Amino acid sequence: MNGSPAMILPGSTVRVTNVDDIYYGFQGLVQRISNGKVAVLFEGGNWDHLVTFRPSELEAVELGKAKK
Repeated sequence: MNGSPAMILPGSTVRVTNVDDIYYGFQGLVQRISNGKVAVLFEGGNWDHLVTFRPSELEAVELGKAKK
């Protein structure tokens, strides 16, 4: 990154940064942003969870290009 935080928009991949949250460190996909909350979809094997967070509890994840 160039020093400025990436904007979180629907479709963005985010990581939970709140160390007190059970989802700390998990990465998910932003589904929607409404009323100051961000709904994040976590998929894992045989389960899917849609969880809401405050934007301050999340950071955008920059997905790199696949290595050859």
